[in-house]
Amino acid sequence: MAEKRLSTVNQIAKLICEAVKEVLETSTQSSIRYAPTIQRVPLVSLKPDLGVFVEFTGDYSGLFCMNFSGEAAVELYRRAMRFMGLPEEDLAKDYTSDEVVNFVGELANQVIGAVRRKIETRFGLSAQNSQPRAIAINQSITLLLNAMLEKPQCRRLSFRTEDHKAFYVEFGLEQTEFIPMETPEEVNVDDILSKFG
Repeated sequence: MAEKRLSTVNQIAKLICEAVKEVLETSTQSSIRYAPTIQRVPLVSLKPDLGVFVEFTGDYSGLFCMNFSGEAAVELYRRAMRFMGLPEEDLAKDYTSDEVVNFVGELANQVIGAVRRKIETRFGLSAQNSQPRAIAINQSITLLLNAMLEKPQCRRLSFRTEDHKAFYVEFGLEQTEFIPMETPEEVNVDDILSKFG
């Protein structure tokens, strides 16, 4: 029985999970886990404590955001800074500090870049993104783009840090489906004739 093909938005969700894991594990030298379940959500939202969002446009368009608990943001920031050799006493301890907010923004920039490269490699489609904007917030903010006004396809992905702190990715795509064109196999006449030899 043939394996059911994932919809485009769910294929992209899988690529995002891979990109988040790769980027964060490389920058923090710690283990990142993602849930094997993709959640369908009605809209993309920034959520407390620390959120970062970025718009992407091109062959496909949409919105990407990462939501961190304060504990997850601080853990990832401190692990990354220690890996880069900064002394413990110089590191921020509060998720609202500029250092942590800026770190999360740069992390999202690296992740969205990795996601775009994976999509281009897999589907041959490209997009550009705006500069990510990270903010410390205390209530949810729903985000919507013009490209997503009609039936947006939105998903939430759940992650855990090495210390089991939660963070999430939410993203939305315009209504789109990536359908690979089947390329006919090239026929080599000499090979065919040699069979009848």
